[in-house]
Amino acid sequence: MATFIIEGGQKLKGSIQPQGAKNEALQILCAVLLTPELVTINNIPDIIDVNKLITLLGNLGVKIRKVGHGSYTFQADEVNMSYLESAEFKEDGKGLRGSIMIVGPLLARFGKGYIPKPGGDKIGRRRLDTHFEGFINLGAKFRYNREEHFYGVEAKRLKGAYMLLDEASVTGTANIVMAAVLAKGTTTIYNAACEPYLQQLCKMLNRMGAKISGVGSNMLIIEGVDKLGGTDHTMLPDMIEIGSWIGLAAMTKSELTIKNVSWDDLGQIPNVFRKLGITIEKKNDDIYIPAHKDGYEIQSYIDGSILTVADAPWPGFTPDLLSIVLVVATQARGSVLIHQKMFESRLFFVDKLIDMGAKIILCDPHRATVIGHDFKSMLKATIMTSPDIRAGVSLLIAALSAKGTSTIHNIEQIDRGYERIDERLRAIGAKITRVK
Repeated sequence: MATFIIEGGQKLKGSIQPQGAKNEALQILCAVLLTPELVTINNIPDIIDVNKLITLLGNLGVKIRKVGHGSYTFQADEVNMSYLESAEFKEDGKGLRGSIMIVGPLLARFGKGYIPKPGGDKIGRRRLDTHFEGFINLGAKFRYNREEHFYGVEAKRLKGAYMLLDEASVTGTANIVMAAVLAKGTTTIYNAACEPYLQQLCKMLNRMGAKISGVGSNMLIIEGVDKLGGTDHTMLPDMIEIGSWIGLAAMTKSELTIKNVSWDDLGQIPNVFRKLGITIEKKNDDIYIPAHKDGYEIQSYIDGSILTVADAPWPGFTPDLLSIVLVVATQARGSVLIHQKMFESRLFFVDKLIDMGAKIILCDPHRATVIGHDFKSMLKATIMTSPDIRAGVSLLIAALSAKGTSTIHNIEQIDRGYERIDERLRAIGAKITRVK
C-alpha cells in the first residue's frame, strides 16, 4: 500500500504531456491476438492496468519486446491456449476488467475463449451480457460456471450476422468487432459504440487486412476475412487525463499548457469545461489555460435554469470525467447538477469532498447538486482513501487546491490509470510525495 502526501494551495506553471489513452490501449493490445504476424504499438501508457494486460498476453505465449519508452512489439504466433484453463489464468484474468476483450480475438482465431469474471473499478454493476450476446449471434456456444464465475464461448467458425446491441457498450462493441473480422460472411452491428478509441481499433484492424466500414458511426459493417497481418499503431493521447489537467489548472488558478491533445478527438470535453466558466484556448494542437485569478462562473441555460452536466455514449460527455467536473464546480461561482447516468456508485466519493468543506447535496446514487464557493472559502486538507481511478484523481485535484496538507491512501487505484502522476505534477510545481 502506498500513500500521497500533498501540500495544497501551490500555484502550478508549465506544460504537461498527456499519456497514451488507457481505454484505447486495453482494446488495441487484445487485437494483437488476431494475427501471428508482428504488431508494433507506440505511446502505450506505463500504468498498472495496461501492464497487467501485457503480462497476461505474455503468459498466453505472446512474444513481447520493449523497443522504446511506450513502444512494444507483439507476436502471437505461438499462443498457449491451455493457459486459459489453468488456475493461474483464473486468478490473473479476474484482476483486470480489460481482460474480457481477449475473448473475441481468441474465439475468432482459435475457436474458443474463456475468462473469469473480471475486476476493475467498484463503481456499480458493469454487466457482460452485450459481449456474450454478440458472440452467440455470431454462432458461438456459451457456458458459465457459476461456482467459479468462469465464462466460456466456443465455435468452429463464426458466421456473420445482423445484431442490434442492447447498449452502446465500448468494450462490448470492440470485442464483437474483433470476433467478427475473422467470421465467415458479413456482420452488421447497429447501436455500436463510436468513441475515438473504437475508431482507432477499427482503423488498426483495417490496416491489418480487415474490411470494416461505417467507422465513426453507430452502424458498423464488417466483411469477414480469412486472416489478418501485422501493422504499426500509435495511440491517441488520453482524453480523460486531458480533462483532469484542465480541472487541475482551474482549481489551482494555474497557467498550464497541455501538449498535443488531438483536438479533433476531444468531442464535448472543451465545451463542458467552458460551460463551467473555464477559459480554454486552442494553440495549434495544444490546450492553453490561463490562470483564473478571478475564478470562473458556471453558465445557466437560456431560460435561467441550473446547468446540468450528464454523461452519455459518444459523442456525448464521457462518464469518466464527471468526477473531475464535480470537483471543479466546488470552487465555481454558481451551481450545477451532476447526473451520472451510467454507474450508480460513482458519486459516493462526494462524502470526502463534503468533509473538506464542499457544498454538495447527494440527491440519489446518480445525481449531485454542487454549490460553488467562488474561492471565498478554500477546501480544507484531510485524510482520505481513493475508491477508484477517477474519484482518486478528483480527490487529488481537490487536495492540490486545498489549504494545508492532505493524505490520500490506496493510491494504487490512481496508478492504475495515470502514469507517474506524482513525478509529472512535481515537474509543474506541485508539492506531492509518495510514501510506501
